[in-house]
Amino acid sequence: MSTLEAKNLTIAYGPEPVIEDLNLTIPQGQITVLIGSNGCGKSTLLRTMARLQAPRSGTVLLSGEEIAKLPTKEIAKRMSILPQGPSAPEGLTVNQLVRQGRYAHQSWLKQWSREDERMVRLALESTRLTELADRPVDALSGGQRQRAWIAMTLAQGANTLLLDEPTTYLDMSHQIEVLDLLFELNEKEQRTIVMVLHDLNLACRYAHHIVAVNEKSIYAQGQPEDIVTRELVRHVFGMECEITMDPLFGTPLCIPHGRGRSIHGESRYSQLAAAGAISSSG
Repeated sequence: MSTLEAKNLTIAYGPEPVIEDLNLTIPQGQITVLIGSNGCGKSTLLRTMARLQAPRSGTVLLSGEEIAKLPTKEIAKRMSILPQGPSAPEGLTVNQLVRQGRYAHQSWLKQWSREDERMVRLALESTRLTELADRPVDALSGGQRQRAWIAMTLAQGANTLLLDEPTTYLDMSHQIEVLDLLFELNEKEQRTIVMVLHDLNLACRYAHHIVAVNEKSIYAQGQPEDIVTRELVRHVFGMECEITMDPLFGTPLCIPHGRGRSIHGESRYSQLAAAGAISSSG
């Protein structure tokens, strides 16, 4: 199984670094979620670790080898990346999209094989898309479309999957559908999954390991139950909250301060604010 590491990584757009002198090792066979406020550099970090963006300094290592020196096809066999908001050509079917995941395994001497066919079939089965294989990607629902893109990354046969905000623009039911699928892939196949999520509560529910990015570096990392606190939310997101336990999963549950109605009259938040116990600005 491939290990993925960042060593003394600095990433910049123009003169100002977005990430500075960062060190990170992704736990193998687990789900790691990068969290942080908008613009903190978490998606940039993910793209750099996937070699979609070159760092200013430092290195990214894949099984101890610098990815900058590895052939693109070699990287694709060991690590797959699903960027934010991918789009497919009009009319492209699910099967045709998933077959593109086998590109790294093709060459002038090695054309389409039984192994390629097997991997495409397994990817469709794993994502429950077999019956939709001949349907155009642009005719699918949001959750089905995202599953089709995940199926393409699975067809690559890589042990490590990197996903940039895979639930963006999806409604609640489709978010859970996609995250449940990734959770099953990790449990059944021990795939290493690294993804960026905006929803802290979903990150706590699905992640084995959370990396909180703030002020160009890592503010905290570890199991959600060990690191997700009011102090972390205040420092990383600039927001006051209460942390309680998810009644279904036992994972940390973030309840943000702020305005809102109460079915019992004046909310407890309003009472505390009036008493000066918390900031009235939330």
